[in-house]
Amino acid sequence: MKSPILISPDAFEGNKHWYPKALNATIHPMVAFFLNLSQERIVKRYCHLNPVVKPEDLMQWMKYQPKHFYWAGTDLIHVTSETGKRQMVVIETNSCPSGQKSMPLLDDHQEMGGYEILMRDTFKPMLKNRRLPEGALAVIYDKNPMESSGYAGAMASVFQEPVHLIPFYNNQDEQRIRLNTENILEFLNDDDQWMPLRAVFRYLTQKPWNRLPVKSKTFIFNPVIACLAGGRNKMVASKAYEFFNAEVADTGLKIATPETIWDVSKNEVPLWVQKMGGQAVIKIPYSNAGQGVFTIVTPQELDDFMAKEYDYDQFIVQSLIGNYQWSSHTQGGKFYHVGTMPNKKGESFAADVRMMLQSTPQGFRPLSIYARRAAVALPDELGSGVDSWQILGTNLSIKLDANQWSSDTDRLLLMDRRDFNRLGVGLDDLIQGYIQTLLATVAIDKMAIKLIGTKGNLKTKLFRSLNNDPSLLSEIMASKKESNG
Repeated sequence: MKSPILISPDAFEGNKHWYPKALNATIHPMVAFFLNLSQERIVKRYCHLNPVVKPEDLMQWMKYQPKHFYWAGTDLIHVTSETGKRQMVVIETNSCPSGQKSMPLLDDHQEMGGYEILMRDTFKPMLKNRRLPEGALAVIYDKNPMESSGYAGAMASVFQEPVHLIPFYNNQDEQRIRLNTENILEFLNDDDQWMPLRAVFRYLTQKPWNRLPVKSKTFIFNPVIACLAGGRNKMVASKAYEFFNAEVADTGLKIATPETIWDVSKNEVPLWVQKMGGQAVIKIPYSNAGQGVFTIVTPQELDDFMAKEYDYDQFIVQSLIGNYQWSSHTQGGKFYHVGTMPNKKGESFAADVRMMLQSTPQGFRPLSIYARRAAVALPDELGSGVDSWQILGTNLSIKLDANQWSSDTDRLLLMDRRDFNRLGVGLDDLIQGYIQTLLATVAIDKMAIKLIGTKGNLKTKLFRSLNNDPSLLSEIMASKKESNG
């Protein structure tokens, strides 16, 4: 069992919290320009290009103050249609997103970059008017120690007090975190004493609901309900997007996603894959970091999926975005990857963009951006024995063991002077991607609000009606008696 580390206010060292290729990279001028745009200028430009959207309708979501989902990262694919209509499509939204270690500094004089910005402009203001128990500050993590320790260092600097960096792994018998009888999180220090925590920054990516409560007197950023409402639950996220789209239908705004079928049992999967023309994406709704995602382009890949056993009972099936000749048939037609700019061999690669945003007292702001490409170039035609994940899978995480991860940084595309040009996106694409990220985040926050009762407990009956997966329900940790509302 790893011990907590006490991080002092002067401990931040940049070389420990950025990938080497990002540490000395120079941010692309267009990305820097975008990140410095005011909310008003973003709204003005978006509404100019989408004239049915009224500025006041979009600005209300820019200024929106979330109740539960304060910090998010959305994965976007740049797609085009048969008629050449290009757009940014939401693939998923993450409630503790990676990205800072891949982001060149926006300002060379702010050596802690986005780590400090998030702590200073989001986390610290969140604590200002809250009634919190006595106790220390901590960062708890089960993955990505490079960024987790970066946030701990920035937190210590911003608050000018030591911060505890505490591992909290899934399915590990001995843990250093517990919830006491007063509903306060505590951690076990090196003297074997349980110490209270007043606020924690959470970087738990693997089933955080099985060891953190929905309700706690300790402030948890982001809280577990943000995960259950869509930040780590693709099933409920899809429904949150649908509900939000219905709410804003008359404003011209819409969260763009692949066609999604939810609540699919394993036996039903082949029927939906067939309906989409034999190409589809199957997802275990509660996995992340590229785990539990299956791209299907051949009967063999579908057979391979069906031959395996899974921990959960429900899946989602989405239309597959591939190349023009082999993408899913949907009600909206075919969408396919714009892809990276061709290299010297004439090869283009599937790529996605991670857009991270933060909530501030003035509203939402973009925080960081990076991109990833697939391992193998997009072919015009699929050959026999193809491995579609190599062509379409962009996630960089490599799972080594239950709680051990590595990363394939060769496929990382930075927002610097060199890599950004390879992406083939422009300023208006960044703005559109940010608006999609904003709307997806608001949709999940509004779902989280619906799922919490007046006393702060999970409305279990409502949650079950949205996500009736017994395996998932059995994992959710109850802080005390939950609401049945």
